[in-house]
Amino acid sequence: MCVEATPPPSSRLTRRGILAGAAALAGTVAAAGPAVAGPANRGGTADAAGQAGGGTEGRGARGGNLVVQGGTLLDPATGEVIENAVVVIEAGTVRAAGRRDSVAVPQGVEVLDAHGRWVLPGLVDAHIHLSTAAEARDAVRKGATSARSGSTAFYQDIAVRELARHSPTLAPRLTAAGVFVTPDLGDTVLADPDLTPLARLKDGVRSAEALRRVVEVNLARGADVIKTRVNERAGLPEQDPLAQVYSHEQLSEIVAAARRRGKSVLCHSYSEQGCHDAVTAGIRSLEHGAFVGERTLREMRRRGTYFTPTLTAIAGLAESTDPVLAERGRTYLPALKRAVLAAHELGIPLAAGTDSSGGSVRPIGREVELMRAAGLPALDAIRTATTGAARLLGLERTAGRLARGFAGDVILVDGDPLADVTVLKQPVRVVRAGMPL
Repeated sequence: MCVEATPPPSSRLTRRGILAGAAALAGTVAAAGPAVAGPANRGGTADAAGQAGGGTEGRGARGGNLVVQGGTLLDPATGEVIENAVVVIEAGTVRAAGRRDSVAVPQGVEVLDAHGRWVLPGLVDAHIHLSTAAEARDAVRKGATSARSGSTAFYQDIAVRELARHSPTLAPRLTAAGVFVTPDLGDTVLADPDLTPLARLKDGVRSAEALRRVVEVNLARGADVIKTRVNERAGLPEQDPLAQVYSHEQLSEIVAAARRRGKSVLCHSYSEQGCHDAVTAGIRSLEHGAFVGERTLREMRRRGTYFTPTLTAIAGLAESTDPVLAERGRTYLPALKRAVLAAHELGIPLAAGTDSSGGSVRPIGREVELMRAAGLPALDAIRTATTGAARLLGLERTAGRLARGFAGDVILVDGDPLADVTVLKQPVRVVRAGMPL
């Protein structure tokens, strides 16, 4: 059965209601106070691949003025290390950064003493599920000042994105994915009236019309990217993560529908065939990808496809009390580490993502630790959560560095991350848009 040939959903009539409902679900109304006047969907600048940016805070955001001084500054882009450094943030944006004797420090501005600590840009979590205000705050406190959603059930991520734009300390700068394009939407058909006709489809969301419908509703509701899958889930013992749920043709339909609106696609995947079908269909980033093979990796290099392995989530399976999941984690993690190292050696861009969900936000520093354990040099592992992930999100001029014109997002850590990346798991201080938490 196909979806009726109805026109694309009207964002003018329903977007405000959807955002209000998502805000209530996310718990943002109580946490953030009155909403800032302005359009609900302020999309960011798209990069060459159609990835939405969202790199600046909204018109109502009030970034802080702050001087971070005395620490050791690391620039992930160049690898340069500057001792006794100063970072000057004005209205939430870095105005100057460098050695203390080369930077003019404004008078009367709050000073954050970083002596004895290392200073880095806020980290980027390129795959996270934020469904509540509490989760959003927790992600920031653990060092993720920018993030990309891996989808939510009821558009909560779009509400979290708006929360971040007018109250930056409460949430990461977020690229929202809306709802998952998946064969069985379950209760997600209730996320928007325009999705409800899909509930009667005998075979689920599989026809070209149905696939386009979910993409269109997402984009009408303000999603920045589209999230889909090619394999079943690894975190459910009753599912087989190597079973394929969408064909190359179906994935191509999803990618084409997103591209028509200048958006890109991230794809949940595990099997080699699934990974290959997703990459050749034109996705922007491969998520998980435990058994991605050499032919697919070479295709990714040719196309510039990103790899977001979510090592943290796979490592978490090995700790499960469920024997099926624990065995799955023990089997998948070594394979995934080998794939990460092979990708790095081929020059495939890597992005760090924790795949946190369900009220448990894992520190993005843990993903950096696992990237290092997979064989990446420390600086390259750090780049997966800074410059690399920022580029994937279209934030390469906003996040990932502390340089003039970049966001005033800072973390302080106790120790040299180039010698021991595990210090990134527990930032001793986080600054979001020039405002210390």
